[in-house]
Amino acid sequence: MDSVSPGSSLQLLAKLLHDAPQEDDGDDDGPHCSVSTMTPGHIGPLKRETSDTSQVKSGNRKTIWNTEEVPEGSEFDDTWDPREQPEYQISFKQCVGTEDVFFGMSRKDPSTACCEDMVIKIKLPETKYSDITLDIQEKVLDLRTPKKKLLLHLPYPVDSKNGKARFLSEEETLEVTLRISRQFDFINFA
Repeated sequence: MDSVSPGSSLQLLAKLLHDAPQEDDGDDDGPHCSVSTMTPGHIGPLKRETSDTSQVKSGNRKTIWNTEEVPEGSEFDDTWDPREQPEYQISFKQCVGTEDVFFGMSRKDPSTACCEDMVIKIKLPETKYSDITLDIQEKVLDLRTPKKKLLLHLPYPVDSKNGKARFLSEEETLEVTLRISRQFDFINFA
């Protein structure tokens, strides 16, 4: 069994940690090492540097982002608009009959997964019906009046073409009813 003296093990360790190979002169002046140049990145195999600038997507090279990367409704987002956001309430509505309530014949339950419509009530004090601008997309509701602005990202995608809106002037509230667009599933379409 080979025995290694403490002095020779330090020299072997110094040779291992040295970044440039040294010629063995036979001089025993002590270990010559530069440990300060070692970092944890030097452990393991060498990694090749890859530049992300060479991997540009096809298309116009002067564009900063693709239109697919921009979320829907961000064109309406205006952080510098001083108008305040009105109070609003989102509730869900479902069509149920006697067979659902009393007999439990369908698989419907009170959760939002079984609802067909989304009702959004927006408080608009001191506002006329003619001053309201409403734009509804699949996942975004954009409402603007001279004093209020609401950009609401909807919790479910809706059918933007077949919604209803009515202004209740006594309550100063706009009530928007939107049909939720769902894929066919076993709960709502059994």
